[in-house]
Amino acid sequence: MKCKRNPIYFSVLQTLRMVLLILITGNCYAEWQSEDAAIMGTTIRVEVWHPDAKVREQGIAQALEEMERVNRLMSPYIEDSQLSKINTYAAEGPVEVNRDLYLLIQKSLEFSELTHGVFDITYASVGHLFNYRKQIKPSEAEFAHAKTLINYKYIVLDEGQASVSFAKQGVKIDLGGIAKGYAVDQAIDRIRTLGIEHALVSAGGDTRLLGDRLGRPWLVGIRDPANSEDVIAMLPLQDEALSTSGDYERFFIEDGVRYHHIIHPSTGKSTNEVRSASILGADATTTDALSTSVLILGIKAGLQLLNDLQGIEGVMVDQQGMLYYSEGLKQEEEK
Repeated sequence: MKCKRNPIYFSVLQTLRMVLLILITGNCYAEWQSEDAAIMGTTIRVEVWHPDAKVREQGIAQALEEMERVNRLMSPYIEDSQLSKINTYAAEGPVEVNRDLYLLIQKSLEFSELTHGVFDITYASVGHLFNYRKQIKPSEAEFAHAKTLINYKYIVLDEGQASVSFAKQGVKIDLGGIAKGYAVDQAIDRIRTLGIEHALVSAGGDTRLLGDRLGRPWLVGIRDPANSEDVIAMLPLQDEALSTSGDYERFFIEDGVRYHHIIHPSTGKSTNEVRSASILGADATTTDALSTSVLILGIKAGLQLLNDLQGIEGVMVDQQGMLYYSEGLKQEEEK
């Protein structure tokens, strides 16, 4: 990978020293400004540096505005969103959509091809039958039928019209495995156009960094999937994206079975080998999609995919809490 981050893992003492140093450095610069907001069902954080207060305020406002725009366009929970319109009418005929939404669906299908169907936004054909907060799951009959509707090849795109249609009645899509990463990238792009060169935008498990933290790397933690209060690693990063997918985000346990929102397209059921997957790359759209894919693939196939992709690295945590690194990170950790 292009960015330098040797070594990538720190001892506890080293990490504390680095955090303290960054906090002290940050306090010396009044030109840092940050804001949190609740968008896309998660906490959005925007942090920017610029000597002009008006530019800082404008950068934060535009970033949050972009996150809201993407949410209104692509949320399956907003009744009049264009994604909801697709799910309602696309089986009846082509639905013309915003070019951004069309291109992201197109990008999703590219990831479907790359992962041989492991990344599949039609997982929602089964996924929408679950309510994890209320611990509701489909009946066996509902599940059996919905499972037959998971197949990204049922999505038909017309680039000329920027339209989406479904080849089968009952198909539904959800961009939850890629939309937050895309929104983060779009927000960073809006910030960059203002001349801001140092910024962070995060949305839940997806983070994109613009530049460094004034001569120091950003420190981004990977959450311990077994304990939300702890981190398993602190990564010094700059000009990079990091996405983490985990089975702890939305789930419930019934009769000893853990049902969570990351569904294997071939079975229609929640995956159970990997607890979390964290992916590093140039943009959050890619890392978001790949973190979902790698978690579904499992340790062996997931690492193989990461090692085959240029400019991508990752960390995986299995059910026993063991960590597995892609080749690039493994080499850096051993230094």
